[in-house]
This record gives sequence, structure tokens and C-alpha cells, in this order.
Amino acid sequence: MRGIGTAFRTLTNIPIPGGKGEGFARSLPWFPVVGGIIGLVLYGLAYLWLSLPTRAWPQGGALLLILFEVWLTRGLHLDGLADWADSMGGGRDMAKRLNIMKDSHLGSFGVVALILAMITRLVAYDRVLQSGTIVWLICIFALSRGLLVPLITGLPYAREERGMGKPFVDGASSTNNFIACILCLAICMGFGPIGVGAFFIAFVVMRILKIRYRQSFGGITGDLLGTASEAIQLILVLILAFGGRSVIPLTGWGWLVGYW
Repeated sequence: MRGIGTAFRTLTNIPIPGGKGEGFARSLPWFPVVGGIIGLVLYGLAYLWLSLPTRAWPQGGALLLILFEVWLTRGLHLDGLADWADSMGGGRDMAKRLNIMKDSHLGSFGVVALILAMITRLVAYDRVLQSGTIVWLICIFALSRGLLVPLITGLPYAREERGMGKPFVDGASSTNNFIACILCLAICMGFGPIGVGAFFIAFVVMRILKIRYRQSFGGITGDLLGTASEAIQLILVLILAFGGRSVIPLTGWGWLVGYW
């Protein structure tokens, strides 16, 4: 259980006792578990919303999910997405892009990225609330957090100076990566063959981002990890919104999926 507190303190706003500088590398295998718990909390919130007389107002439920998600995660990955968008919009070379990401000011590219991310969430959450597939957020959040570990273990830290992501890169090992990927796959298997398909889609997205990060930034930073989490989450939730119709839980380990 060593490192789970750091994983919670890093990925959520949940107050977990312990020092903030403890067990960074040991926390990595817990990323998919914490991500799955975030998805489970949002699923529970959606379930309560759908149990109220306001069930005919899915847009209100979608807005509630967005607000709670931002609070629960402190908007950490959204901040990374905005910084990445600014760097790509204003940086013509690697050093310039890294300097722009380090700047705390929000530029126009970052504003556009945040608006698009919020609109995507609102439209997608509205759809999955209506279709009854909100339970898939457990799988999606596990993947969007757990598949950050291959980036952390497979890329060098892009900056010479210390940043938020550096403590996780230092000491990270292939064992951390293996455990995190196995846990991601195990969680997805609980959702049947389509869950396994979601794992491979997310894995492909992660691999593409890994190549692009190496080419454009020379490695990984905390902002780039946040961008990767947002990209995986939004792509999967859009696919779910486009194709999902119903997900009915079975007894035992699995789900009966009524899809398309």
C-alpha cells in the first residue's frame, strides 16, 4: 500500500494524511486505481442525479459532473492542457515551447483549448447520462490516469530544472509501468471485450503522444502529462457518447453491454 497516499494527493483533492514529498515513484502503480475511484465517485453522483425528479434534465447532470470533476481533481490536467496549447501555438522551437509552458500566464490558445475541453465534456456527459452508459467513466478515468505511467517511465524529463513532474520521473521503473498497465487492463476486462478495446485505443493514443512529446519537447513534463490525461479521457468519452446505448451490470466479473 506504500505510495497510494501520494497518488491520491497528486491526482485528487481528497485530503489524505502524509507528507507531500513521499513515495513519488511508488505511487505510480496506484494511478489506475485512483483514476478508477474518481470515475466511481462520478458514477455514484450521476446515479443519484438520475434518481431525482430532475432525471429529465440530463444537461444539468452533465454540468454537475463537470463541476465536481474539476473540484475533485483541482483542474490539474486542464491546467496542463492549457499550457500545452499555448506552447504549441506560440513556440516554433523546443526551447521556446518549454519556456511558454513554464509561464504561469494563460494565452489565447490555452483559453480556446479549455473552452473546447469543457464543451466536449458537457456534450459527451449529457449523452452518456441519457444513454445510461455513465458507468464507463470508471474504465475511462482508470485509463486516463494509469496510462500516464508509460510516459513517465519511458521518457526523460524535458527540463533541466526541477518541475512538478520530475519527482515522478526520478526513480520510476519498468516495474511501475508493468503493474500500472496490468491494473488498467484488469479494470477494463471487467467491462468485457469492449473494455479491452478501450484499453488498446487508449494505449495507441498514449504511444502517439509519446512519439510527439519526444519530437516536440524532448521528453515529458507535468503539463504534458496533464495533456495526455485529457486527450485519453476526451477521446474515450467521445467514442462512448457516439456509440453507447446501455450498460447493464451482471453478477460476477463482467458487464452485459448493449451497444450501437
